[in-house]
Amino acid sequence: MYQFFVEPDQIRDKEILIRGGDVNHIKNVLRMRVGQELSVSNGVDGREYRCHIAAFQEDQIRCELRFVKEEGTELPSRIYLLQGLPKADKMETIIQKAVELGVYQVVPVATHRSVVKLDEKKAAARTARWQSIAEAAAKQSRRGVIPLVQQVMNWEQALGFVREVPVKLIPYELAEDMDKTRAMLEGLEPGQDIAVFIGPEGGFEEREIASAMEAGAVPITLGRRILRTETAGMTVLSWLMYHLEIGGAPGSRGAYDSL
Repeated sequence: MYQFFVEPDQIRDKEILIRGGDVNHIKNVLRMRVGQELSVSNGVDGREYRCHIAAFQEDQIRCELRFVKEEGTELPSRIYLLQGLPKADKMETIIQKAVELGVYQVVPVATHRSVVKLDEKKAAARTARWQSIAEAAAKQSRRGVIPLVQQVMNWEQALGFVREVPVKLIPYELAEDMDKTRAMLEGLEPGQDIAVFIGPEGGFEEREIASAMEAGAVPITLGRRILRTETAGMTVLSWLMYHLEIGGAPGSRGAYDSL
């Protein structure tokens, strides 16, 4: 079933209106017809609105609401991915997969070792592109919200942005205590906001690690192997998704038994 996002005011009692670019996509690309079912979210409350197409109008599609699915697809915690700017188009893949895994927001960070340097104009254009990728991934994975991709921040801005986030994790190649990492992950509770810092190619500088720790970040290890920047974040998000949705039941060690 296809998923679409609308503004909250487009959902009315028993009627839902679809406008904008999705109208052409539904009519001329998907070639959907009156009576066919689709899923709609308003990007805010995480609910899934099941409806069917009632009529095609000039600049909108009118749908009739069938029922509302209260139990959405969102994680019980908001996860912020602070991703050091990688080379080439890796950021597009990172955002796509992060959205599929349940991330709440993505913060591109210009760290000291980031090879990519963006001026204000380029950064704005990239952010717009990244946001469109996040929206497409949210539709594909049936998310209840569209994760926001923030404007590119420097290191100090990124630390300030997550100052009030209670749990901050920073994978670091020199971190060695897997038991500590396991205990940190197993101690997380649904509802806690979590920030995950991922370095670019070349990783973080020691002074960046030190300032992150001063801001409350906890270094963790991802195992014996060195992971690429596009793999590291997905690894942490996968651990978090499993623990928060499945592995966090009382008495369950779940995904961490083999760490």
